Amino acid sequence: MRYITVKDLTFYYGKEPVLENVSYHVDSGEFVILTGENGAAKSTLLKNTLGLLKPSSGEIEISKVNLEGQPISIGYIPQQIASYNAGFPSTVLELVQSGRFQRGRWFKRLTKKDHEHVERALMAVNMWEMRHKKVGELSGGQKQRISLARVFATDPDLFILDEPTTGMDETSRGDFYELLRHNAHVHNKGILMITHDHEDIKQYADRHIRLIRKEDSRWRCFHIRS
Repeated sequence: MRYITVKDLTFYYGKEPVLENVSYHVDSGEFVILTGENGAAKSTLLKNTLGLLKPSSGEIEISKVNLEGQPISIGYIPQQIASYNAGFPSTVLELVQSGRFQRGRWFKRLTKKDHEHVERALMAVNMWEMRHKKVGELSGGQKQRISLARVFATDPDLFILDEPTTGMDETSRGDFYELLRHNAHVHNKGILMITHDHEDIKQYADRHIRLIRKEDSRWRCFHIRS
């Protein structure tokens, strides 16, 4: 099932063209990576896709429903999201557990399944052992990891991730990529991820989209591996 369809997207910052005639798609059940050199407007493309920026022209469609016909849920992690200050009162566990209170479930007890989701999410980013720490006491990289864990705990249909492995070592990145591939192939999630680590990720990803310039044009998408 097609979760994202973008056709001929063009975007300007003021009078400056940034993206030109960009087309790409993401389906359920696939793990897609988006790469490009610094300044290639990768984050700008994601923000246009999500409606956070308005393109000058083109068509963008995100499916309104998932494979079960229910309203689609999207987990979006912008670049360097973590900004909890030293006085942030919640523990790591409490913050990630809050991701399970979705779609009208506030004030209901967490179920065994909820607790299992939370544990798996924290284990996936190597933060389970720090679950009782106060969020404000963590380093920037650790805060980024628990932000990821909270998104995993929500169990979205479509993941849109902007350089989520910043601060992770090679082993942690491999474990994280394996988790994404598992979510795509076993649970039919759609995953679109910006990354600079495309050499060590290529064994996990189903498709690789690269933003590049051709001659004197703006940044465009090229599907270079599938």
